[in-house]
Amino acid sequence: MRTFDLAPLYRSAIGFDRLAQLLNDQRADAQPSYPPYNIELVSEDKYRIVMALAGFNRAEIDIITERDSLHVTGRKQKDGVERTFLHRGIAARDFEQRFQLANHVKVTGATFENGMLTIELVREVPEALKPRKIEIGAGSGDVVGTVVDGNVSALEQRQAA
Repeated sequence: MRTFDLAPLYRSAIGFDRLAQLLNDQRADAQPSYPPYNIELVSEDKYRIVMALAGFNRAEIDIITERDSLHVTGRKQKDGVERTFLHRGIAARDFEQRFQLANHVKVTGATFENGMLTIELVREVPEALKPRKIEIGAGSGDVVGTVVDGNVSALEQRQAA
């Protein structure tokens, strides 16, 4: 088993302690391999999860988003018919798959067609969190005070005197 030294990350990144927890959790809990799935990067802020769910129908699949995680659950209905398989390659067993979502990633829709479940996701960063340019003022002679509740700051008053 491999161990990760996250010390370099902590030296240059603030607030990524959750990432360290995710890495530790990922090592401890091996992800199930059933059902098979793909995660696609559609465009810069759009993602797609495609799961192969042979033998399932829409009524047997639940998709739930909760805070920063996506849960896809399949509960196979028993048809009551007793079968004898010579080879069983289609599992069609119950499953639960969890995906950890990054901040501001939302599920926008899901479709189920020909045994393939497609879940569309998009990252929607709020305007307040998008990068913005900060203007740099000139030397101390050009400093302008701020107006708070209609009163000019003391700094601007001193410059005027």
